[in-house]
Amino acid sequence: MNLTKTALRYPYLLWTGIFLSAFSWLGALQNPVRAAERVYVSYGILERSIPVLSLEAYAKNGTIDDDLAVYARYGDAKQLQQLKSVLVARADVDLVAVSQFLYTPQGEVLLKRLGQVIQPESRDSGFKAIRAALILAAADPDGLTLLNVLRKFPTRGLRIDVERSLEIAAALQQLVNQAKQATTIVLQAAQQEQATEAIAVNQLADIRQRGPYTWQKQTLALVDTTRSAVLNPTSADAAAPPVGGGIPTVPVANSTIGRSVPVDLYIPNQLTPAAPMPVIVISHGLGSDRTTFAYLAIHLASYGFAVLVPEHPGSNAARLQALINGTASEVSEPAEFVNRPLDITFVLNQVESLVNATPNLQGRLNFQQVGVLGQSFGGYTALTLAGAPINPQQLQASCQNLENTLNLSLLLQCRASDLKQPIPTLQDARIKAVIAINPITSAVMGQTSISQIKVPTMIVTGNADTIAPAVPEQIQPFTWLTMADRYLVMLQGGTHFSTLDSSNSRDALPLPQEVVGPNPAIARRYMNALAVAFFQTYLANNAADRSYLSATYSSAISEVPFPLTLIRSLTAEQLAQGLANNPSTAATRSP
Repeated sequence: MNLTKTALRYPYLLWTGIFLSAFSWLGALQNPVRAAERVYVSYGILERSIPVLSLEAYAKNGTIDDDLAVYARYGDAKQLQQLKSVLVARADVDLVAVSQFLYTPQGEVLLKRLGQVIQPESRDSGFKAIRAALILAAADPDGLTLLNVLRKFPTRGLRIDVERSLEIAAALQQLVNQAKQATTIVLQAAQQEQATEAIAVNQLADIRQRGPYTWQKQTLALVDTTRSAVLNPTSADAAAPPVGGGIPTVPVANSTIGRSVPVDLYIPNQLTPAAPMPVIVISHGLGSDRTTFAYLAIHLASYGFAVLVPEHPGSNAARLQALINGTASEVSEPAEFVNRPLDITFVLNQVESLVNATPNLQGRLNFQQVGVLGQSFGGYTALTLAGAPINPQQLQASCQNLENTLNLSLLLQCRASDLKQPIPTLQDARIKAVIAINPITSAVMGQTSISQIKVPTMIVTGNADTIAPAVPEQIQPFTWLTMADRYLVMLQGGTHFSTLDSSNSRDALPLPQEVVGPNPAIARRYMNALAVAFFQTYLANNAADRSYLSATYSSAISEVPFPLTLIRSLTAEQLAQGLANNPSTAATRSP
């Protein structure tokens, strides 16, 4: 392999890794005494170098000097233009956010991974030098660009190991191929299921539209005095006054006497409910808050469900802001793996007591028919409450070599390895059905835990999820479910953030469109319909809504360019066989 041509062909590998680190997970530092003057590109025993000034001149005005000309003759015009674009592509990220994140345990793991590829002249691990260069580049008026990172690298020269870069690229390509092949498998399964279904979709009501009920929202300030406080700098925890004779509560914000769990309660305005309303709890993901799924809470309330949306104080948007402000050392403590499910149980207990003590609400809510919907970390929360315990053995097996993983969700999941033992039982018997959107599962649960879930379960995946990859985190775990009432929903082109709506959040960090993905409004319409159908079927015991939970209906409401697919059955053997048909893919089996 020609070293020069290879280096020119793959310049994007380094910057892809840096961008993934900065965008996906968002100290003291002395200024370096020197900046990088030359970039050494090595492949095995071969090595060539180019001055940083040559790259800078080409990036700024297209000048190809004698040093760059040695490389340029191996590339075509398209590759040279790609090199120029990569050098000046700017990541619009906050300096303080970059600095704080790169000093967290998750940030250091990612830096060590990059340090395998980018090294100082000494060939030592370059992770500390990379951290310095990233922070200084983010502070530069020209912003965080690859060219700026090269300028700020705190040694006279830096080496880029092309051989290691290609190994990482091959692993990344394997993940991409795996997702593509799994998509084909799911689509084939959907076609087979659709061929056996006899559903007149044109006779079904459009449940993507709001239901017949108006609703009221009340914010409750609840405090669990049995658990430690989490103090995040936000004023969003204050309780809203009761509306229309709602539950009387005392506003408490950032309580220092216990864990403060603010809850938004959405109650339909049903004059004479035929039966007590089922209760649905929505659990937000890491770095989000209780506004993220307000659109879905409102939609469910319009169909007659009482909806509780708590905020998890140790892993919400305010916690992420606390990390950025320097008042928190990491984005989430290991204890959040236990505290999140306990939050839900605590909220159910407290709200049930408050409802029973409120005359106009007595008997209106059914706290024995509860559904949970969660996204990402919230998806884990939902599955844990449904009966999948934290699995220390699986964590030990999955968290041995994090510096070589491309599954970014493992950086969070493996923090559960530090939980105090014994881990309490987190299942809640009141939970009768769960929806898990982009859940993280492979290390913290694994097959042994997932197979213990007995309640109806829907897992939603996006085949463009770069945070919690579809195959290891959602599709393969779906094959481990053993109950009859299970559903796998795939959003083709869906990312980790496609179903979120952060437009009303005070603290959530804005995400670039490239990270969110295309057409999130379409994904939200899908979730409106699927959540109503699923919970009507399994909480309200409305058998007629089962028709919506079909490959036929998902195909009928599917919108270009963001297709929707739903299947009810896929075995581990079918998945493994389908992936084996493509030699570049292989399912990762978990004990």
